[in-house]
Amino acid sequence: MTMTRIFLSTALIGALASCATPVSRMPAAGPSAPAAVTPSPIPAAAPGDEAGLQRFVQNFRSRALSSGISAGTYDRAMRLARYNPEVIRLDRRQAEFSRPVWLYLDSAVSDSRIQTGRQKNAELARTLAAVEARYGVPREIVLAVWGMESNFGANRGRMQIIPSLATLAYDGRRGEMFQNQLIAALRILQAGDTAPENMLGSWAGAMGHTQFMPTSYLEYAVDFTGDGRRDIWADDPTDSLASTANYLRRNGWQPGQAWGAEVQLPSGFNMGLIGKGTRRSDWNALGVRRMGGGAVPAGNGSIIMPAGARGPAFFIGDNFRAILRYNNSDNYALGVAFLGERIAGRSGIQGSWPRSDRPLSTAEREEIQRRLAQRGFYQGEIDGLFGSATMESVSAFQRSIGVTPDGYPTSVLLDQLRR
Repeated sequence: MTMTRIFLSTALIGALASCATPVSRMPAAGPSAPAAVTPSPIPAAAPGDEAGLQRFVQNFRSRALSSGISAGTYDRAMRLARYNPEVIRLDRRQAEFSRPVWLYLDSAVSDSRIQTGRQKNAELARTLAAVEARYGVPREIVLAVWGMESNFGANRGRMQIIPSLATLAYDGRRGEMFQNQLIAALRILQAGDTAPENMLGSWAGAMGHTQFMPTSYLEYAVDFTGDGRRDIWADDPTDSLASTANYLRRNGWQPGQAWGAEVQLPSGFNMGLIGKGTRRSDWNALGVRRMGGGAVPAGNGSIIMPAGARGPAFFIGDNFRAILRYNNSDNYALGVAFLGERIAGRSGIQGSWPRSDRPLSTAEREEIQRRLAQRGFYQGEIDGLFGSATMESVSAFQRSIGVTPDGYPTSVLLDQLRR
C-alpha cells in the first residue's frame, strides 16, 4: 500500500449477509498466483502467542461453520494459520511524523508512475476500453487506482492472507473487524476463486492488483475474463481492473462527470465555505473559476484546501467522493485524480504548496486534538490522525479567534491553542 498512514486499501463495505451462499468447492492447486511468487516467510513467534492463536483457530471453527463455511474448507485453509509477529508490529506502528500533502503527492504522481501508467494504457488499450464501456469509469482513473495501490501490479504483497487475518482476528486492535474479514476470506476459498496457498496480499489482508479486502472482494469483484473465477491474484490484471471500476460505479461514480478540478478563489472569498461539509452548485456565481480560467464543473460539490489558505484549492464532486469510498483520505483521492489526469496527458496541480511549513509530530497532532476537545470544538478520538472532523474543529476554533478558518493544522495553530 502506498499510504503514509496505513489504510485498508478498499473500504470495508458490504455485509457478509448480502453475499450469496457459496458452493463448497476449492481447487486442488489454484492457478491464480504465478508460480514464481514465493510467500514471505513468517517470523518465529513466542510459544505463548502461537499457542493462543491455535486455541483461537479451534474456537473460531464453530463460528465459521455457522456462517456457512464447510468443515473441509475451514480445516484445509486454517492449517496455514500461524501467529505472525510482523503483522502485529505493522498494525501497531505509528509514524512519528505525517508527510505533508505535497510530499505525498510528489510520490503518488511521480514521473516514473506517470510513464508506467501511460505504457499500461497503451498495452491494455482493448481491455481498458471494454472496462470503461461496461462501467462508465474512465480508464485513466482505473489505471491511477492500480498505480496507487500496487504500482501497477509490481507490489501486490507476498504475505499469506489466512495467517495474517487469523493473527489480526486473534490479537489485533480491531479483532471483530478482522474476524469478519477472515470469514470473508474463507468464503472466497470455498467459492473456488483461489487456493489458500495462493491467497497472497498485504499484511492487513488487502489482495491483488488493486488491493481488495475480502469483504470488498465478495461484494464487488467480477469475472471480466469469463473464465469462471474472479481472479485478482493473476499476473493478468483484467479482473482486478474491472472489479475496481465496478467498485467505483456502485459507490457513486457518475459516468460523464468530472471528479472535480483545481480552482482559483476570488479575492475576499468566504473561507467559511471551505470543507467537504459544504456542498453547493453555485460556485461559479460566487466567482470561483477553474485554474487558468473556465467554469467550475457542473453539479453539487465542495471546495477543499488540504494545505490551508496558502495552498491550492480544489472543487470536488460526486466522483471524488466515490474515490474516497475506495480509501477515505483526501490525499489518496487527490493522488488518484491527478495521477489519472497526468496519465491522460492533462496538466497536474498548478498552485503552489507551502513547502516551508514544518511537519507536525504525532504528539503535536494529538495535542491539537486534545486542546480542541478541551475548548469544546472536537469530540472525536485523540489519535493524531487528521480527518474531516478534526479539520472542521480547527475551522471552528479559527473562526472563534478571528483568523482565516481554513481548517489547516500547523505549528502556528498549536501555539494559538496553547495561549
